Amino acid sequence: MTAPSIFISHGSPMFALEPGVLGPNLRAIGQSLRGIAAVLVVSPHWQTRGVRVGSSAAPETIHDFGGFPSPLYQLQYLAPGAPELAQDVAHLLAQAGFEVTLDERRGLDHGAWVPLRYLFPDADVPVFQVSLPQSIDAAGALRLGQTLAPLRERGVLVVGSGSLTHNLYEFRQAIRNPEYAQEFVDWVRAAVAARDVEALADYRRRAPHAERAHPTEEHYLPLLVAMGASAGTDAARVVEGGMTYGVLSMDSFAFGLPDAAHVSLDHTMQEQVA
Repeated sequence: MTAPSIFISHGSPMFALEPGVLGPNLRAIGQSLRGIAAVLVVSPHWQTRGVRVGSSAAPETIHDFGGFPSPLYQLQYLAPGAPELAQDVAHLLAQAGFEVTLDERRGLDHGAWVPLRYLFPDADVPVFQVSLPQSIDAAGALRLGQTLAPLRERGVLVVGSGSLTHNLYEFRQAIRNPEYAQEFVDWVRAAVAARDVEALADYRRRAPHAERAHPTEEHYLPLLVAMGASAGTDAARVVEGGMTYGVLSMDSFAFGLPDAAHVSLDHTMQEQVA
């Protein structure tokens, strides 16, 4: 099968224990997918000079956060890796001009394993990560996704894991005018529905409250990776996630889902707009 590409807002690490609105929707997507050979995740929690491709045969679960309840640190997501496929991906990226290194020791950060607990709870699908280059910009994130797009024909699910809004300075505190976050989300949803890639790449100038929604860009760029990995004919669907902690949106987007994936909407975003 041609696998989808998905942008997932992974939110707080507590998402692993608190499924909220998004968790059941991700579970429904996972149940609808057949023939997935592997999952490739690009997460803002692995940023490197150049691109690194995780090639561990048994990636460990990385608890890359602090100050959370102890049960969170007991969770393990022990999916197998995909070392041979990782080598193919490294070659593909090198051919496209990226500086690439294989990393045999890197495990799965919470941007990967937390949402995958809902997509594939049995951890029976191979998983590996591709790092987000520290110097990458919006155009580069799109190009990274476009380079990864052919893997979908091999059954590789491409996941850009980030957050649709990500202002941690306002996290869990009294917030002035919190409605700004929903205004930003509404703009992104409309742009994704229109497949306005140019606007999404230029969001810092065009979107309302863009710099407040994303003081830094690393949690937004995985959306562009997922968009880049999608094809123009892929139906774009919103995966409802709701707004957590007042300003942290969990809304996500899927491109090229099978028709059997009855999640969040019964029709495509394009049909909704029409």
